[in-house]
Amino acid sequence: MLSYTGGLVLLAALLHASWNAMLHGNRDRFLSMTWMSIAIAGVSTFVVLITPWPPVAAWPYIVASGLVHIVYNVSLVRAYRHGDLAQAYPIARGSSPLLVTLGAALFAHEAIGILHALGIAMISGGMIALALQGGRVSRSSALAALTTGATIALYTVIDGIGVRLSDGQALAYTASMFLFYWLMPVLFVARRGLAALSTPIRTAPMAVGSSLAGGLVSIAAYGIVIWAMQSGAMGTVSALRETSVVFAMLIGRVFLRETVNGKRWLACVIVAGGAVCLGL
Repeated sequence: MLSYTGGLVLLAALLHASWNAMLHGNRDRFLSMTWMSIAIAGVSTFVVLITPWPPVAAWPYIVASGLVHIVYNVSLVRAYRHGDLAQAYPIARGSSPLLVTLGAALFAHEAIGILHALGIAMISGGMIALALQGGRVSRSSALAALTTGATIALYTVIDGIGVRLSDGQALAYTASMFLFYWLMPVLFVARRGLAALSTPIRTAPMAVGSSLAGGLVSIAAYGIVIWAMQSGAMGTVSALRETSVVFAMLIGRVFLRETVNGKRWLACVIVAGGAVCLGL
């Protein structure tokens, strides 16, 4: 049976798939990601003002993670521009657990058992299989998704180490890192102008509202993951979180009307089996 922590990480997986579906469902994903970032940065600013500062030892990791997250945001927008949710999301998320496990072994000296290693491999393999079942994946789509997966692995390892240096202040660590999301509206305005950011408040309030909601969901999703990495192995937490690809497939099928065939369902069973291995 999954532990309490494992159950929360699975909840984070559902939340993560939900905000990715919100992002993918909007036509202008750069605009949507920017408004999501405004919500994330705004809430984080409030939290930083009412919580103690993280220890100095954690700050290099906070800065590094915050900057990598901006690269991730831009890369994710590009990945969704080139591919469907059912293809881009599994490649991006499926490639990261193995990279996280390798990074954690190299930089945090983490070791995992055979059963957990099998679970991580099953989850990654199942998710990549999900993407390949969607038909031919273009080179540009695969490259964008793999780049996104690399940034996911990088910030996950950085945060896994950083939060362990925060003296149990996972909330303060997370909020401080998310302050860097203020850079997203700066990038957007520099590229498109202030009017392009503000006009949708009047012309497309529902799209802006869904993006703001997605930002709040994103905070909860990744905040749980950072909290879990205080004591849990980074590769294991990452792999369990990436079961979100199954939720993403279901959301894509139900709400975005994307096709789901028998082979995709089989891949989902493999991912679920990997999650069970992690919970044993």
